[in-house]
Amino acid sequence: MQHEPLALYIHWPFCLAKCPYCDFNSHVREHIPQARFAKALRAELAHDAARLGRRKLTSIFFGGGTPSLMAPETVAALIEDARTLFDAAPDMEITLEANPTSVEAGRLHQFRQAGVNRVSLGIQALEDRALAFLGREHSAAQARAALETARSLFPRLTFDLIYARPEQSIAAWRQELATALQLADDHLSLYQLTIEPGTRFEALYRQGAFTLPDSDTAAALYETTAELTQAHGMAAYEVSNYAHPGSESQHNLTYWRYGDYLGIGPGAHGRLSFGSALKATRRHRAPEPWAERVEHTGTGQTSEEDLTPHDRAQEMLLMGLRVHEGIHLARFAARTGMTLDNAVDQTILAQALHEGYLIRDDQTLRATAEGRLRLEALLAALVL
Repeated sequence: MQHEPLALYIHWPFCLAKCPYCDFNSHVREHIPQARFAKALRAELAHDAARLGRRKLTSIFFGGGTPSLMAPETVAALIEDARTLFDAAPDMEITLEANPTSVEAGRLHQFRQAGVNRVSLGIQALEDRALAFLGREHSAAQARAALETARSLFPRLTFDLIYARPEQSIAAWRQELATALQLADDHLSLYQLTIEPGTRFEALYRQGAFTLPDSDTAAALYETTAELTQAHGMAAYEVSNYAHPGSESQHNLTYWRYGDYLGIGPGAHGRLSFGSALKATRRHRAPEPWAERVEHTGTGQTSEEDLTPHDRAQEMLLMGLRVHEGIHLARFAARTGMTLDNAVDQTILAQALHEGYLIRDDQTLRATAEGRLRLEALLAALVL
């Protein structure tokens, strides 16, 4: 495991506004201390690189928050640091999340010059009424303009949409998704709206301010999504992610395949192997205390836990069954120290195989399309 390749996640915690559906570690600040956080991120990266050694680096992902609020020179410096500190793969994927407001879209060419080769735009909807409901700062026209700009600059492009919104019919989603597919490049992330604890939407939902589609409608919306994306040549390689063959997010596949990843920045977490040990790491969530820790000790890390074989098996099952390729049984045993049969409820496994929710052969275990529709409940019963 000491030779496991590495993915790097860099968290920028600041946003212009807090979206009502968002439970990510994001913070609104009237003034963003760019210089302080650039210095702290670079220091934390150097600190962890000294521990890890010259690992092969396969991807970098700038997430948030809103990374497109970062100064482009900070993005450039972090990419250069990562290339210096690790052995960067020749085809290393470097993704930056961006919002399509005019200010952020205006920076896209600078991010391209900084070394970003894949941009992920938080479009979320292509209708102004829906964007207002979702608390977004951009219009549908700005979204289209940002997509055009990004397509002219970056070799790879993806964007997010949220569906199963209140009162959204199957016909309306079919029309919106058809438009999105005309605008898309090689990848789309399509998420059903869920109510996350602690969000503004949770309070509004409890108050009865809006309702969501029932389970039958939600399932029909999901099936419509699969139908239209497949007709456009995009495979559902993960529950909410669709791509032309070869255009999958390599960074996210590291998570789903249970690979090693280093997370730096406020609230970032990681999974890092040292010899036969696999450690779970986490950073302080609040931006200013995180920066203060880095300034005093070189890292904002607050915990580092050795994962037991059982912990690893649980995590790898929860992540790996999300992807169409499923879990490779030999890698599962090597990564967790357990066989699959020792990690799952055998009765539930047999039932899921019989009912066509899972498929198992000599090499893999994977969920079928029907299984992915029921994945949350299936995993809760299956994983010991």
